[in-house]
Amino acid sequence: MLNGILFCVIASQNDVRKFEIADDMFWKDGKPFQIIGGDLHYFRVLPEYWEDRLLRAKALGLNTIQTYIPWNLHEPEPGKLAFEGFADLVSFLKLCQKLDLLVMLRAGPYICAEWDLGGFPAWLLAIEPDVRLRSSDPAYLQMVERWWGVLLPKVAPLLYGNGGPIIMVQIENEFGSYGDDKAYLSHLVKLARGHLGEDIILYTTDGGSRETLEKGTIRGADVFSAVDFTTGDNPWPIFKLQKEFNSPGKSPPLSSEFYTGWLTHWGEKIARTDADFTAAALEKILSRNGSVVLYMAHGGTNFGFYNGANTGANESDYKPDLTSYDYDAPITESGDVDNAKFKAIRRVVGKYSSVSLPPVPSNNKKTGYGSIQLQKTAFLFDLLDGIDSAHIVEAENPTAMEYLYQMFGFLLYISEYASKTGGSKLFIPKVHDRAQVFISCSSKASGGQISYVGTIERWSNQAIGLPNAKCVSNTSLFILVENMGRVNYGPYVLDRKGILSSVYVDGRVLKRWKMITIPFHNQNEVSKFNNVIQVATEFPKVSAPKKLERKSEDVLEGPSFYTGRFSIDKNTEVTDAYISLRGWGKGIAFVNEFNIGRYWPTSGPQCNLYIPAPILRHGENVLVIFELESPNPELVIESVDQPDFTCGSSKASVHQL
Repeated sequence: MLNGILFCVIASQNDVRKFEIADDMFWKDGKPFQIIGGDLHYFRVLPEYWEDRLLRAKALGLNTIQTYIPWNLHEPEPGKLAFEGFADLVSFLKLCQKLDLLVMLRAGPYICAEWDLGGFPAWLLAIEPDVRLRSSDPAYLQMVERWWGVLLPKVAPLLYGNGGPIIMVQIENEFGSYGDDKAYLSHLVKLARGHLGEDIILYTTDGGSRETLEKGTIRGADVFSAVDFTTGDNPWPIFKLQKEFNSPGKSPPLSSEFYTGWLTHWGEKIARTDADFTAAALEKILSRNGSVVLYMAHGGTNFGFYNGANTGANESDYKPDLTSYDYDAPITESGDVDNAKFKAIRRVVGKYSSVSLPPVPSNNKKTGYGSIQLQKTAFLFDLLDGIDSAHIVEAENPTAMEYLYQMFGFLLYISEYASKTGGSKLFIPKVHDRAQVFISCSSKASGGQISYVGTIERWSNQAIGLPNAKCVSNTSLFILVENMGRVNYGPYVLDRKGILSSVYVDGRVLKRWKMITIPFHNQNEVSKFNNVIQVATEFPKVSAPKKLERKSEDVLEGPSFYTGRFSIDKNTEVTDAYISLRGWGKGIAFVNEFNIGRYWPTSGPQCNLYIPAPILRHGENVLVIFELESPNPELVIESVDQPDFTCGSSKASVHQL
């Protein structure tokens, strides 16, 4: 302890702005410092709400914000960089500093985060030969060097020693759960040091077991090893183990992911954890001067197509994440803090915080704007004739989405086969992720009646029957494939989308394919696909083909566009809202051309999509639904004032992590 006192005296004499580790403690400007932090991801919150959510985190008692940096948000196309809107990282970091919050920056390049491809840009999957992600592969490292060569100089002026809020920068993420490539990790450290200097604390995060720490840490004083573990585990034996992987005196106990809740996949029960249990587990760390980062303090929303996915025993055991990333965190998806978990955690933090906690803000107001009447404005296949030829590719065999330089959305595959009197069997060994199959006697989607045949899903892939369409010539086959989010964790992250194998009809390989890309637009992007949302909205004004009125039993209502409008009176405050998709099938929703995400109430548990107030406006607001299956029979969507996670066959359950 004498060493610590001497360190304190020397530091205070020098009066240097410094954040460092000594005597198994964190030190800020020469004084011992306990990190009480929380993850809050700038890319899951509307920029207009960053300050609101950060103030709520501060009211929870947090002194530090931890955030990932998703490479794919910042470089959606090779060389096309984005640092505005949701991607305005520098503004977010400066805002943290303005609010007197320190920052732990998780720079990747891999982040996991329940985010598409673990934050990697999907265009990495289009490079041939295959780039080995998360490895010493020179082709991969070259890409990382280029990306970090842009990113790290942007954040360097914001390091704590340079007057900014960043106290630590994380290298990779839970690498010990994935691989054992020390050369790769060491290369990242060298890169980071080259851009950020020698003073900043670099850290790794790994599960609190000997095996993961052996694989994921870099021995020596250059990189600090932090741990994460299941909430409820006794933390102190794990912190003792952590010491073995840090230099003597360089191992302040830090749980860099203390789980306040958990993620939920479509088709599961909504994950809930008990507030008092969570708070009690937190107190076990704080009461003995341990440091902690809540994962999550505030979850937010997977807007657009950026949700990730997990796999089970194999890559077919595919589990995509919900649009909501509420995470059962103390600050809810919409920013609410009037809940048991926020109060329980704040009560514990208040006992150990070195400063008095700010007052708790009230919940943001939410409004149900009532029933929104929609009308069918376009059948997807009727829009295809007007598609730019740049969106159409022809090839002998089906091609993966990434090789067509489409990273998100949908891809339509078209071929033809000779019908048989008794019908045929269609088999696609590998489809990622969900394929709706249609047949027609016309090779043009808009040229004849389209009949829905069935759906092939990655997780329950089976052959389906193709009825005899009794066409004069060959029968046209249309396969609409949805990318439902790339795997972000585990051995199957190399997760290309589309049809990834041959297609067999009656055991014979089908050749000569035409592929039409249908990307829509993702979060932080302008509209794509000839502004398909605008086209769909205005379609009735242009023409209304009788075909849209058809009610034949063999025709699926979807994939179709439905448009509705609702008004907010100029004398009324514009507030947050939700829309309830109960009674609808599966699809995506756009409000005022903003992609608010996927819905799938038939699978559940999420029924409602969150609409932050900054997306809305006084006067007319436009809602466009792209429904893949069948709409609510009344073509009505309710705007409501609260979330709902009781759809599908799933219901909420409280469980301990």
